[in-house]
Amino acid sequence: MPQAPATAHTPPSASPHPYRFEHPGIQDVLRDMFIHDGEPGPRDILGDFHLPLTNGGALTSASLAAQRKPLLLIFGSRSCPVMVSGVDGLKQLHARYGAHVHFVLVQVREAHPGERIPQPHTFEQKMQHAIELKRVCRLPFDVAVDTIDGALHQTLGGRPNSAYLLSPSGTILFRAQWANETAAIDEALAAVTSGCAPPALTATRTLPAILKSVGYTTPVLNDAGRGARADFWKMALPVALMATVADRLRFLPREKRGLAALLIWFFFATTATVLILAAR
Repeated sequence: MPQAPATAHTPPSASPHPYRFEHPGIQDVLRDMFIHDGEPGPRDILGDFHLPLTNGGALTSASLAAQRKPLLLIFGSRSCPVMVSGVDGLKQLHARYGAHVHFVLVQVREAHPGERIPQPHTFEQKMQHAIELKRVCRLPFDVAVDTIDGALHQTLGGRPNSAYLLSPSGTILFRAQWANETAAIDEALAAVTSGCAPPALTATRTLPAILKSVGYTTPVLNDAGRGARADFWKMALPVALMATVADRLRFLPREKRGLAALLIWFFFATTATVLILAAR
């Protein structure tokens, strides 16, 4: 199986942290919280790219131009709770806009690798992860694979589950820091398919995106296997605590459990603070 060529952009090389980490750390979480200066954004033109598809074809800048319709490019992996939390919404968007917009999810590095879903270290392993992602999530649209060191992924910031809406010429029309922000993506798709510019060029609502993913965290990490949960507790303790509460809120849909867990923790923290102050 051939290695996908690198994009025309040069991926960042100044970071001391390897792209294919075995154990993500706090520094990785903090880096993902922001869109950084210098990243390609709305109105920028993406350079040439070549992404093999799980069906044997390839998504390229040339094929994008030939299709003459926009492309929604989504980054993700099976071990990313944010990605999994957005799958149902993305399927709904595909049902609504798939005839006019090409949807492609790009397999990137595993966000939370574990014993059952390890970090791939060859392109063949990464392709197999992509095949499994499409099968397990029952995705009705194409899944592509980035290079083993994430050439395109790093060019566009390296976040675990961002999304970019591109014109056929490769111009970035819209970007979402988190692809489970499906309401914002819906607005952008509705505008572009109507021949208008998106009402907002960038969606960066991190807190709602994380809260939406909280109810999915434990099952996703369990699927990843031993090591994933331990790493998550070390790198994202507040979210891990909320996920523990969310696991007990089975009467709520998974996407609603994060906010409920946050409110419960806020209530108990406030009550404890009041009691401590009253006891002085």
